[in-house]
Amino acid sequence: MPEAATRPARRHDREIVALALPAFGALVAEPLFVMVDSAVVGHLGTAQLAGLGVAAALLATAVNVFVFLAYATTAAVARRVGAGDLPSAIRQGMDGIWLAVLLGGVVIAVTLPAAPAIVDLFGASATAAPYAGTYLRISSLGIPAMLVVLAATGVLRGLQDTRTPLVVAVAGFTANAGLNAGLVYGAHLGVAGSAWGTVIAQWGMAAAYLVVVVRGAHRYGAELRPDLAGIKAGATAGVPLLVRTLSLRAILMVATAVAARLGDVEVAAHQIILTLWSLLAFALDAIAIAGQAIIGRYLGAGDADGARAACRRMVQWGIASGVVLGLVVVAARPLFIPPFTSDQAVRDQLTAALLVVAVTEPVCGIVFVLDGVLMGAGDGPYLAWAMLGTFAVFLPAALAVPALGGGLTALWCAMGLFMATRMAFLWARTRSGKWIVTGAVRA
Repeated sequence: MPEAATRPARRHDREIVALALPAFGALVAEPLFVMVDSAVVGHLGTAQLAGLGVAAALLATAVNVFVFLAYATTAAVARRVGAGDLPSAIRQGMDGIWLAVLLGGVVIAVTLPAAPAIVDLFGASATAAPYAGTYLRISSLGIPAMLVVLAATGVLRGLQDTRTPLVVAVAGFTANAGLNAGLVYGAHLGVAGSAWGTVIAQWGMAAAYLVVVVRGAHRYGAELRPDLAGIKAGATAGVPLLVRTLSLRAILMVATAVAARLGDVEVAAHQIILTLWSLLAFALDAIAIAGQAIIGRYLGAGDADGARAACRRMVQWGIASGVVLGLVVVAARPLFIPPFTSDQAVRDQLTAALLVVAVTEPVCGIVFVLDGVLMGAGDGPYLAWAMLGTFAVFLPAALAVPALGGGLTALWCAMGLFMATRMAFLWARTRSGKWIVTGAVRA
C-alpha cells in the first residue's frame, strides 16, 4: 500500500490508541467492582452469590439508565472542542454534572425504601432474596456518586482526556477491593460489608472527579453555578439515549430474570458470566469511547471526511479486538472459573455457556464501535428506535428458553441473537451516512 494511503490510517490509529488505551483501563475497572464483590461473596455461599447477582443487576439498571450523562456529555463537549470553544465545552459539562446530582437524589429516594419489594418482584428465590435486599438497600446510597462519576467522566472524555478517568478508576478499584475484603471477612459483615465497601469507594471517586472538573472550570473561566436552561437542555437531549439505555437494561434484566427462574445454580452461573461479559463489553467499549470523542471533534470542526475515515478504522479495530477477546475466553476458562465459585454444579453450567460468549465477541466488537460512533455524532433518536427493535426480537427468544426446557446455554444463545440484531441496525445506519451532521451543535 502506498505511503500516502497509509497516513490517514496511521493518524487514526494514533488517535484511537491515545484515547482508547486509558479508556480501556478505566472501563475495565468499572466491572471489576462487581467482579470483586462476586469473588468475595461467592465464597460465602451460592445463595449469597445468587442474591448479589439479582441485586447487582437491579443496581446497574438503576444507575446505567442514566449513562447518557456520560455519552451525551462526551459528544456535546467534543463538538465544542472541535469548534474551538473550550469555555462553552466546560459549561456544557457542568450542566451535565448538576443534572446528575438532581437525578441521583430522585433515584436514591425511590430505590432505598422500595428495595425489598423490587427484589421480590424480580423473582429472587426465598434463599437469595434476603441477601439481594441487603445489598441493594445499602448500595443505593452510592447511586448519586455513581451518576456524578458518569457525568464528570463524559466531560473529560469530550476534552479528549481519558487518562484522568483511568487514574481515578484504578484508585477506586483498589480501594473497593481492600474495603470489601476487610469488611466482609475482617469485620464479618458478610454481604452488607461488600455493599458498604463499594459505596465508600464510589463516593471517593466522585469527590476526585469534582476536584478535577472544578479546576478546569476555573482555568477556562466557565461558570460553576447551575444553569436551569442548560440542565433542561441536557435532559431533553438525553431522552433518546435514555430510551435506548432502558431498552438495553430491559434486555439484561429479562435475561437475569429468566436465569433466576431456572434455579439458584443457573442464576449464580449467569451472574458470573454476565460479569465477565460486561468486562469484555467494557474492554470493547474503549474503542467506542475513543469514537465518541474523535467523531464529535471531527464533526464539530466540520470535517465529515475525517469522521467517515475514523469510523471505518474503528470498525476494523472492533472486529480484531473481538476475535482476540473470544480466543482469550476459550483459552482462559480453566483459570478464571475457580476463583468465583467452588460449587461444581455452577462450574458445569459455566463451561458451555462461555463458549457462546466467545463465539459472539467479534459481533460485539462491531456493535460497540458503531454504537460509539453514532453517539459521538449525536444520533440519539436512531439509537433509541434501533434498541427498541432489538428488544422486540430478543424478548420472545429469551422467554422461549424456560418454556421449551432450555438451560443457561440456550439463554446465552438468545443473548447472541440480541447482539446480532443490534449489529444489523447499527450497520444499516452508518452505511446510510445520515448520521453525519457537522457543526458545534447538532441541528
